[in-house]
Amino acid sequence: MESSGPGGRGGVARRPLHSAQAVDVASASSFRAFEILHLHLDLRAEFGPPGPGPGSRGLNGTAVLELRCLLPEGASELRLDSHSCLQVTAATLRRGQPGDQQPLPEPVPFHTQPFSHYGQALCVAFPQPCRAGERFQLELTYRVGEGPGVCWLAPEQTAGKKKPFVYTQGQAVLNRAFFPCFDTPAVKCTYSALVEVPDGFTAVMSASTWEKRDSNKFFFRMCQPIPSYLIALAIGDLASAEVGPRSRVWAEPCLIEAAKEEYNGVIEEFLATGEKLFGPYVWGRYDLLFMPPSFPFGGMENPCLTFVTPCLLAGDRSLADVIIHEISHSWFGNLVTNANWGEFWLNEGFTMYAQRRVSTILFGAAYTCLEAATGRALLRQHMDVSGEENPLNKLRVKIEPGPEGSSPELVVFGAAGFKANSLYPGVDPDDTYNETPYEKGYCFVSYLAHLVGDQDQFDKFLKAYVEEFKFQSILAEDFLEFYLEYFPQLKEKRVDAIPGKQGNGTAGFREVAEKEQGFEFDRWLNTPGWPPYLPDLSPGDSLMKPAEELAELWVTSELDMQAIEAVSISTWKTYQLVYFLDKILQKSPLPPGNVKKLGETYPKISNARNAELRLRWGQIILKNDHQEEFWKVKEFLQSQGKQKYTLPLYHAMMGGSETARTLAKDTFAATASQLHSNVVNYIRQILVPKGS
Repeated sequence: MESSGPGGRGGVARRPLHSAQAVDVASASSFRAFEILHLHLDLRAEFGPPGPGPGSRGLNGTAVLELRCLLPEGASELRLDSHSCLQVTAATLRRGQPGDQQPLPEPVPFHTQPFSHYGQALCVAFPQPCRAGERFQLELTYRVGEGPGVCWLAPEQTAGKKKPFVYTQGQAVLNRAFFPCFDTPAVKCTYSALVEVPDGFTAVMSASTWEKRDSNKFFFRMCQPIPSYLIALAIGDLASAEVGPRSRVWAEPCLIEAAKEEYNGVIEEFLATGEKLFGPYVWGRYDLLFMPPSFPFGGMENPCLTFVTPCLLAGDRSLADVIIHEISHSWFGNLVTNANWGEFWLNEGFTMYAQRRVSTILFGAAYTCLEAATGRALLRQHMDVSGEENPLNKLRVKIEPGPEGSSPELVVFGAAGFKANSLYPGVDPDDTYNETPYEKGYCFVSYLAHLVGDQDQFDKFLKAYVEEFKFQSILAEDFLEFYLEYFPQLKEKRVDAIPGKQGNGTAGFREVAEKEQGFEFDRWLNTPGWPPYLPDLSPGDSLMKPAEELAELWVTSELDMQAIEAVSISTWKTYQLVYFLDKILQKSPLPPGNVKKLGETYPKISNARNAELRLRWGQIILKNDHQEEFWKVKEFLQSQGKQKYTLPLYHAMMGGSETARTLAKDTFAATASQLHSNVVNYIRQILVPKGS
């Protein structure tokens, strides 16, 4: 970090942060006792068979941590986050300042201690206590094979089907199963890596610069400090193509032309709009890695190199704007970061707001409001299933590590496969993933903009917020104090403690709660349930109403084809078509023959390559038991393994006819080997009838 402090403002002292004292109960490490200055990984990847035997697949090498002791009284032990799948075989200590005549590294003792089901502590003892302010290097020799942080794919799980693939997924607390670290978003450091791969493979990482050394070694350096969860690696049969002045796409060779065609000239407009709104893009390059089809997520915002699902390759750029969300993380999440996972809404609520600001500028308010309406519907669905009073439906979630070895009971439901856990002691940070931090977080940021009352002023505030807290990790108190200082007129009005009336259009709160509470910031953060304020999405009506009216025409037993054909959907974008299909699905089953006619009338929908449309069309086919097109469901499930699309279709098949249930079992038997292990487990739960 720069000498002027994490924000680098020419020697100006930064505000003391609440986050500086915040605990992170999801980390077993002593991250408050030591400052991590730099991490270097030197790894060799081996693609062998799975399992623990000789020659099995794994990453072997060293992690070198450059550290400085922060404790005034010194320290005799260092604790790092680790995992049982990570086998540390040696630890050596090198003391002294860089540039000094370095003493020989000395071996130091280490042991592990239980922590939780998602990790353990690696404890390193110093033969002589470490002095306050002393800098040193710790080198750990280790190996990792099978584990939750490093995902190994067999050739059949890739698009090319010829070579294996491996990638890491760090968020939220999985990088402790990739390398020993301070696995907390509270601290940030730079990193470098030297990765050796077998012949014919390419390595890529979330790094500012990279270079190829020899025929099979790649060197990476991240020049900006980032939290451990954003360090990411992928190795496979990869090619790249330039698509903009600071962007390229990476993909398997069989997908690279499609990726280039889809994103050529697209990304720069998104980046430039983000810069106008939120300040400079500090990461240098913005590249996209299109993952193998078994990748279970939509995207992961690893800096400089976002990992995305190949489902975005629709062939007509109709899903290209999905990456605006990942680009927005360049400011919110990657640059200004939640200090612990209980504050995940600081990453995602701000990113949803930023995404929709960019979208409004590029595509207009009507389209953005329509997209936001689909997000609100997902939040409503999530809260209806999980229960509004579920503690996971707070913005600030209480995370407590469960006992070591405990395994959370997983409940999968809803379109996105939300997870809820209240059945065991402790909440894993990964259990906080649902629509609440995204959509309720978006509503809170929108409420704060509403209090300001001037969009330009709030945009300027967001730019100032990024500048104030860049390269730092914060809590809600840090952000809200800055907000009230930036808008002193709101501070004078005590807007953080406004009692009283309900926000516009807000259904779902009990009356007693309305009488007792208003819009207090504390209530936003710490009360579960529906947002107390909903932003006005009425500009989307101009797109929603035609879709609703057209859906009504398809419900009648005698179709008025003249009225139907009078509505042109050729100009409708993805979210308007999605909204239309969601209405059709809600009204299904339709009268006999209507779905067949619907597909014939709109081949743009029934034969779409767009995954959002393929999901809805598959659900409509199943809900109406339109068996002559069941093959389309199987074809879609064979083409990708994204959780968001896969689980709802299995739910729909198992909730359908006997033929649909048979389709589910046959499709799973044919595709299980190409799916991510988590998705396989979720589908198995769906396939088992309740009560059996």
